[in-house]
Order: sequence, then C-alpha cells, then structure tokens
Amino acid sequence: MIAIFPLFLIVMSRLSNLLMEYGESHTNKLNKRIHYLCVPAIFWSVCAMLHCIKWNTASPQFLNGIDFPVLLAVLVYYFRLSPALSLGFVLWGGICIFLCVMIEIYALPLIAFAIIIFIIAWIGQFYGHHLEGKKPSFLKDLQFLLIGPAWIMNFIYNKIGFSIESDGLKSNTNP
Repeated sequence: MIAIFPLFLIVMSRLSNLLMEYGESHTNKLNKRIHYLCVPAIFWSVCAMLHCIKWNTASPQFLNGIDFPVLLAVLVYYFRLSPALSLGFVLWGGICIFLCVMIEIYALPLIAFAIIIFIIAWIGQFYGHHLEGKKPSFLKDLQFLLIGPAWIMNFIYNKIGFSIESDGLKSNTNP
C-alpha cells in the first residue's frame, strides 16, 4: 500500500506536466475557444466513425460498434492519469455513444456526419494554431491527441469547482 502512494504522485505529476505542456501551445484566447469546440467534436466524430465499424451485430445497438471497446481502452488510459478525470470521460463517452445510436435510429448517415465534422473540426484546430503561431502538440508526441480531451475536461472541472486530482488540489494548468 505504501508503494502505491508515491506511484500515484508520479502519475498525477505526469498528468499536470502533460496538461501544462499542452497548454503552452494554447494560450491565444481565440485558439482556446476553437479548441473548446473542436476537440469534443473530433472526439465524437472519431467515436462515430468507430461506431460505424460493426463487430458484434448480436449485441445491443450501443455495443455493436468497435467504439465501445476502444472507449474502454481510452478510459483505462485516463483512469491511469486520474480517476477523477476518468469519471468525466465515462459521461462524455456515454453521450458520444448515445448520439451515435440516436443518429442511427433516425436512419441518418452517421458516417457522413462524422467525416464532415471531423474535417471541419480539424480545419478549425489548425486555424487556431495558425492564430497561435505554434504547432499542434500532437506533432511532438501523439499522446497529446488524448491529452487534448483531458485538457478540455480539466477546463470543465475547474469551471464547476472540481479537481482532476484526487488529493483535492486544483491543477494549476488553466485551460
């Protein structure tokens, strides 16, 4: 048990460092606003594209795309960074899957929506970085593709007065 506590501190320090490093290339006010919109849109569009790849048609509709197992793997990554952070992603992942199922129920072209949103959101992201004058963080390390959503979740948590760190301290990574 004693050996787990220092490991927890290392992981939390790692999360804070990743959020701070990500935040360094997101200081321009307009770029931040663009990211607040585009990062969740990209996350959803990737979930939607994965939802369109069916692997088990005998299961309930919300479980038959590969989005569910991929989201579980992503959830494990976020849980390792911060259990509090992972709770927000349980909710967000559920919303993403729910939206995918609703679009399918109404027989709308989910894959078309997903691709269009994906392209528009990435154009927005690159425009924001053009305004910022800094390269996107993921060009340095692909891990930042998953830190972007964590940065947004950290912003949301800070707005509602929660902390992503289980020790109750606020992260000083102001998104």
